[in-house]
Amino acid sequence: MALTQSVKEELSHLAVKKSSERKAEVSAMLRFAGGLHIISGRIVIEAEVDLASTARRLKTAIAEVYGHAAEIIVVSGGGLRRGSRYVIRVVREGEALARQTGLLDNRGRPVRGLPSAVVNGSAADAEAVWRGAFLAHGSLTEPGRSSSLEVTCPGPEAALALVGAARRLGIAAKAREVRGVDRVVVRDGDTIAALLTRMGAHDALMAWEERRMRKEVRATANRLANFDDANLRRSAQAAVAAGARVERALEILGEDVPEHLRYAGELRVAHKQASLDELGRLADPPLTKDAIAGRIRRLLAMADKKAVETGIPGTEANVTPDMLDG
Repeated sequence: MALTQSVKEELSHLAVKKSSERKAEVSAMLRFAGGLHIISGRIVIEAEVDLASTARRLKTAIAEVYGHAAEIIVVSGGGLRRGSRYVIRVVREGEALARQTGLLDNRGRPVRGLPSAVVNGSAADAEAVWRGAFLAHGSLTEPGRSSSLEVTCPGPEAALALVGAARRLGIAAKAREVRGVDRVVVRDGDTIAALLTRMGAHDALMAWEERRMRKEVRATANRLANFDDANLRRSAQAAVAAGARVERALEILGEDVPEHLRYAGELRVAHKQASLDELGRLADPPLTKDAIAGRIRRLLAMADKKAVETGIPGTEANVTPDMLDG
């Protein structure tokens, strides 16, 4: 089950007893999922949702909180829309419900945002607003770099009202317009988790957090693997460059090389990609990493000193740009 659907399914079955919270949720659902229509001179309310359980929740709340009858109409998917949609329609008492839920003001004019009673309500009412808005038009994507919790809004006023409700909960949400559609977006992983908790989607939150943790572990493992690969490449390149310098050093010094330094240099030339640790183990008798490094360092210093005295290219002359490329 997709994350969005699992969140909505859980929220659709969440028990809410307080009247003000149920009113705030219904107002948000009707505002974000529906609209007012005038049919035969009468105001009709319609709200379209994507889950049958959401439709049943809204129909039940309209009956229990406001005492109005609503019908559910199933619209089969077609074209770009997959799956059925569910339209909750209130015909007989449409205008009364519109006034009660704040879709119309006292003068009978449509309210573009959310009613003031809901906007100025308690923190629990703000949670109910977000729950209703998400049930109506919300989505939750997989955790990761592009993870987000979004609600598509009917207009900028509704988007700003939803941002305000988030602010009352201590949650940072942003209103933005994408291709002419107003949205409220939350992208930070911890903030998404906090909002899911406030809405009441605890089971969905656990599933989301599990996927989030799995992705973070995988990303960390990939970063470490890449880091190790890069270190290995750099070590190998440094060893090859050192081997080229040692070759040049042996050329410059000729017979004037102390035997123990020549031995270390010939090991380096023979095993150009080996690490200093590995060179030490290859030596007979074995040498420590510091011992082999010290001998090679002295060999290069002797050769560079002689090159300066005789006016010839030093040990760096054998190092090519290819050896230094990262």
